[in-house]
Amino acid sequence: MSESPERVLHAPARLPEYLSDTYTWAYLNPRTMPWLDRAPVVSAILWGNAGRLMRWAVSRFAPGQTVLQAACVYGDFSAMLARRLGVEGRLVVTDVAPIQISNARRKLAGLRQAELRVADLVEPIAEQYDAVCCFFLLHEVPENARRRIVANLLGAVKPGGRAVFVDYHRPQRWHPLAPVMALVFRWLEPFAPSLLDTPIESLAEEARDFDWHKQTRFGGLYQLIEANRKAC
Repeated sequence: MSESPERVLHAPARLPEYLSDTYTWAYLNPRTMPWLDRAPVVSAILWGNAGRLMRWAVSRFAPGQTVLQAACVYGDFSAMLARRLGVEGRLVVTDVAPIQISNARRKLAGLRQAELRVADLVEPIAEQYDAVCCFFLLHEVPENARRRIVANLLGAVKPGGRAVFVDYHRPQRWHPLAPVMALVFRWLEPFAPSLLDTPIESLAEEARDFDWHKQTRFGGLYQLIEANRKAC
């Protein structure tokens, strides 16, 4: 079924260089993708916290809402969110990589409330949603793209709606995994360090239209942010 023009997100002419240069092994390689998309691997990557973080994020949304999910997520997150919204809701999952959309389509088969679209979120989003969800995306994009993505996601939230961000955060100094994560960020996640000490609400002027609430988990390694757009 074709989309009406105002609902079509901007499909990229080609993949962003930061993605193909840095994350081919993780997101673009059809050999490694099935292995990385297993629940035990996702749990291990997040030190056993994947389920708790996913459940917290999903709980921020309500049945019947229309929700934009920024980027595909390995594991069962999208299916969990689609089921939370129910058949009266609508989940639009976007990703800049067609291979990720194809993989997500397989996992969301049978969930009629889920739509999938190839889109680059550095481009403006024409449609507005009851809520948007950004689950472990921002640490994987460079600063200039991160600012544009945050601005566009916030702009896509209807008045009275909500934006939810879950991502990495600077762990406490005493955290036993702090040196391990420093090596992980250095070798595998080169854009993450610029996010750790930067409040997400400082990334876009649109943030002033929201009330921000931040929590941290697992010794500060993860941040859970709920931003509610003011009704006026």
